[in-house]
Amino acid sequence: MTTERVVNRTVPVPAWRAVAHRQTWREFGYLNLQMLIAPFAFTWTVAAVSLGAGLLVTVVGLFVPAAMVVASRGWGSMYRGLASSLLATDVVAPPARRRASSVSGTLWSMLTDAPGWRAMLFCLASLPLAILTFTLTWTLLPLGVGGLTYWAWYFFLPAQQAADGTWHRGAQLNEWFLDTPLRALLAVAAGAVVLVLWGLVNRASALVWRALTVALLAPTRAELRVAALEESRSRTVEDADARLRRIERELHDGTQARLVAVAMQLGEAKELMGTAPEEASSLLATAHASTKETLAELREIARAIHPPALEAGLEVALETLAARSAVPVRLHVTRADGAAQATPAAESIVYFGVAELVTNATKHAQATRVDVELEHGRDALRVTVRDDGRGGAAVVPPAVGTGWSGTGLAGLAERVRSVDGALTLDSPPGGPTVVTVSVPTHAG
Repeated sequence: MTTERVVNRTVPVPAWRAVAHRQTWREFGYLNLQMLIAPFAFTWTVAAVSLGAGLLVTVVGLFVPAAMVVASRGWGSMYRGLASSLLATDVVAPPARRRASSVSGTLWSMLTDAPGWRAMLFCLASLPLAILTFTLTWTLLPLGVGGLTYWAWYFFLPAQQAADGTWHRGAQLNEWFLDTPLRALLAVAAGAVVLVLWGLVNRASALVWRALTVALLAPTRAELRVAALEESRSRTVEDADARLRRIERELHDGTQARLVAVAMQLGEAKELMGTAPEEASSLLATAHASTKETLAELREIARAIHPPALEAGLEVALETLAARSAVPVRLHVTRADGAAQATPAAESIVYFGVAELVTNATKHAQATRVDVELEHGRDALRVTVRDDGRGGAAVVPPAVGTGWSGTGLAGLAERVRSVDGALTLDSPPGGPTVVTVSVPTHAG
């Protein structure tokens, strides 16, 4: 899930060009639509608050205002769509409401739905703001257009008699008539100035609406962070299930089959001990060799779950990993003053992350050297892996429920995010590739 709340696609436009720019007119359309929609949104919110106050004494009656709070998300969705299409501002939708298993939990989650309440607040604020912006823009626009075109229509105005008895045909400002070419030109200039002012007021009004939309209809950073953690942990659960199924399959298809074969060989050797000792001895040797192979398989399976090298510490495990690598790996370790001892879970994530990155550098990036820098911080383990390969690496997360196995950079990124860590990738075409993984020391 993205952690960006807003994407602003507006472009800066000079004041003198704002009147003719299509973005200004889209924003003007937004202000007019708000004047049409805001009364209904305001009425909806007032009705929801009134029902909530009137039904507060009944438990069953609370579901009506609670449902209206949740339904207010629909208003928020509509306003975000308008902001995207007319204000060139893409606002991320808030995370879905958490589902509860009990009736009381459902009622509580509905009544405390923060995005719903913020949408209701937006609906309340929309009516006075819509009236204000609509009035300002529609006051200035006719004045500007009228002044700019004054030279073409002032001849058709009815004649008026001045105080001195003279007759004039044109707009009147106190005792002053705009009925000469020079004065008509002044009216045109004033109209142009007012139109420029209208463009500025229009853009400013749209800016206020953008700010209100972002403030009330965008998810908070805390909501996005919680949603990202929940999604990452969901993927981690899928990853764990896939790993368990793989281990079960390896034990069933490989280790168990070998043990069955060993048992059969031992049984046959037992029967041949008295009659054919040489054949029995051969069977025992075969069973012994199969047992050693089975033990090796079990060690590989156990190493995939928790590498034995980690028992001696993360640094020793990484040194062992570097020594076994097909390409030269340089390991540099630093420890900050007062650095906390990382949990086994944090060390395991960092270890498997480095193993994944070194493998990628060897197999895919065609690297000839890998540098690993491990930093024990006060509150986090940070490891940076740099290779001199061809670059072009990318993190492409799969969708939940697609049978994802948790491998590759996407799997590493999800495992890191599941413990509230962070992964950054810099891999331009041609290299080098630099990956930094940060994991909280208390991860578990």
